[in-house]
Amino acid sequence: MTKQFLLASDFDQTLSFNDSGVVLSELIGFHGFDDKVKGLSEMNLVQQGAELSYLILHDPDFRKVRREHLVETGKRIRLKHNVALFARALDNLAEGHKFHFNVISAAPQEIIQSALEGIVPPDHIFGTRFRYNEATGEVDSIIRAAAGWGKITVLEELRARLGISHDHIIYMGDGSSDLPVMMHVNQYDGLTIAVSEAKFITRVAKRTVLSDNAMSVLVPVLEKVLRWDSARIRRLFASYGLTLLEWDKMRTDRLTIQDSTEPMSITTAPQLNAP
Repeated sequence: MTKQFLLASDFDQTLSFNDSGVVLSELIGFHGFDDKVKGLSEMNLVQQGAELSYLILHDPDFRKVRREHLVETGKRIRLKHNVALFARALDNLAEGHKFHFNVISAAPQEIIQSALEGIVPPDHIFGTRFRYNEATGEVDSIIRAAAGWGKITVLEELRARLGISHDHIIYMGDGSSDLPVMMHVNQYDGLTIAVSEAKFITRVAKRTVLSDNAMSVLVPVLEKVLRWDSARIRRLFASYGLTLLEWDKMRTDRLTIQDSTEPMSITTAPQLNAP
């Protein structure tokens, strides 16, 4: 009997190097995107990754955005190395195992579909969906935003549709907008993978993988799900023409120790071991 797994991934800075909002801003000639997002965060007006969608809907500098701008933005996104190979590898990773790869992101759906065209089927991509004004082409409203807690809703719908148990869910992401869904997956014994060193996400994710190559995420999947050892993992990578030149497993203890008579100091003690 084939074991079924749902592998869901964020998009911005998880499968890509870029933030969709920055690329879209450059396309329309606006250069203050980060300041806009910072302002929204400070006001607690928009959280959990939906900042770009909010700006497109409400900000005068982004009201010029049309569907074609989003599609073109997707074409300009720099994907991490070997995203296409990663998607193909999941199809035939191991006999008796089926991995259903889906992308769940707060980024506009048109951007993700354009960026992943020919790599991930459109019906496996769940981004923020807009309703457009037929006369002007402007964004009229948001149909659905896969942001923050909304990612959990999408994930659960996929899980129910595929008939997959909670402990066969794998989720990977890079930032604070992924925290709710990661905590949800952890609660039911699924596997969560962080692809950045962001402080809060590394505390929640069960594994952290840092690489510019999308194939790197296979390592915790092969170790935790398929129980492969490092030699077998290296052979798999070699079968795809890839060599694991550096593979350092690092655990860092961060301690804050303060003596009542001395200034606060921070000691970082790395513990390294390579397979």
